[in-house]
Amino acid sequence: MSTLKEVLRKKIDEHRPRTVKLIKECGDVSLGEVTIAQAIGGARGVKCLVTDISYLDPMEGIRFRGKTIPETFAALPKVPGSDYPYVEGFWYMLMTGDVPTMEQTLEVVEDWKKRSQVPEYVIDVLRAMPRDSHPMTMFSTAVLAMQRDSIFAKNYREGKFNKMTCWEDMYEDATNLMAKLAPIAAYIYRMKYKGDTHIDADPNLDMGGNFARMMGVDAPYDDVARMYFILHSDHESGNVSAHTTHLVASALSDAYYSYSAGLNGLAGPLHGLANQEVLGWTQDFMAKLGGEVPTKEQLEKALWDTLNSGQVIPGYGHAVLRKTDPRYSSQREFCLKTEGLKDYPLFKLVSMIYEVAPGVLQEHGKAKNPWPNVDAQSGVIQWYYGVTEYDFYTVLFGVGRAIGCLANITWDRALGYAIERPKSVTTAMLEDAAGIK
Repeated sequence: MSTLKEVLRKKIDEHRPRTVKLIKECGDVSLGEVTIAQAIGGARGVKCLVTDISYLDPMEGIRFRGKTIPETFAALPKVPGSDYPYVEGFWYMLMTGDVPTMEQTLEVVEDWKKRSQVPEYVIDVLRAMPRDSHPMTMFSTAVLAMQRDSIFAKNYREGKFNKMTCWEDMYEDATNLMAKLAPIAAYIYRMKYKGDTHIDADPNLDMGGNFARMMGVDAPYDDVARMYFILHSDHESGNVSAHTTHLVASALSDAYYSYSAGLNGLAGPLHGLANQEVLGWTQDFMAKLGGEVPTKEQLEKALWDTLNSGQVIPGYGHAVLRKTDPRYSSQREFCLKTEGLKDYPLFKLVSMIYEVAPGVLQEHGKAKNPWPNVDAQSGVIQWYYGVTEYDFYTVLFGVGRAIGCLANITWDRALGYAIERPKSVTTAMLEDAAGIK
């Protein structure tokens, strides 16, 4: 038997204390433009990416093309009979920076409908996969399978690459992909969880309306879809899914290669999995409280018990934000104005946690941000409307996140951004910089 693994284990055990010492004792030592802590710690806070699609302010939250979430919802053309805008109009805004007219929005609606037919070979690929495959594996595979239809890749192979106009091919690929993602997601859902029964799209509906229809969930789930996809669309370009998509595209990979890679990053437990983990924790928490909505005093004691046992309160805190996540606030607003949801016991618990947890966390003193993030709310809404399959929640995230990722890489290609290639250093170099022998 090979001794490789045991030798490697010894090497790792020897190396770990070096890294810990560098972070704890020498994290502020400068390597030039960055510190040792930033080099080891995932480039946190290093300003080395450029995007005009969105910006995340620690105190204000996300801005899409300069607009806050309430401003975005207020400005965009609304679906008739709905308080929520067309996702297609939001796509127009992220792409151009301009708020579209209703006419311009409906042009995108019609354009997406023409592009939305999922190729039969993609269905064949999905159906060939084991039914117990994770839905994110299916989703990413479906995106990658469609690479055969990439307009950019075809023109590049045929020697038609022009750095000034190649963004047009990226735009076509991105739009073709964006139009198909919701139907693919709905197909996966119905195939895995609803007895392999499927519902055709309605040519009279927008993307959000058709997604709800193809999922088999009644109104106002169409508004949930519109809200959810817009809220999850973009969060600057440094998060894992956006950065991965950008990184792969920087090698002149097409939209299919790039976003499939982004989805694989989104599937990671530290990124897209948080919503289902928060919901699971909230349900378990309620069960421990006897299945009833507790009093504030009971909840406060239970939260302290959670923290004192060394656990965290999931859904609270954010790497950048230092206030309540506006994406949380938007979903809370939806719940408060929706009959049934506002009195739903699970939402009432989430709402009470929002009232009590920040004070507990501030007194506890270890959380930099004691306020809720987007994941503290989103799973509860899905559960209420019958989408109770935890594993599918990240697919929903993936449909929305595509809007920002694909808009970003279209602009990356238009501006001719270089292939991404940061410089690495060795641990010994860090120790030399820190003066460690």
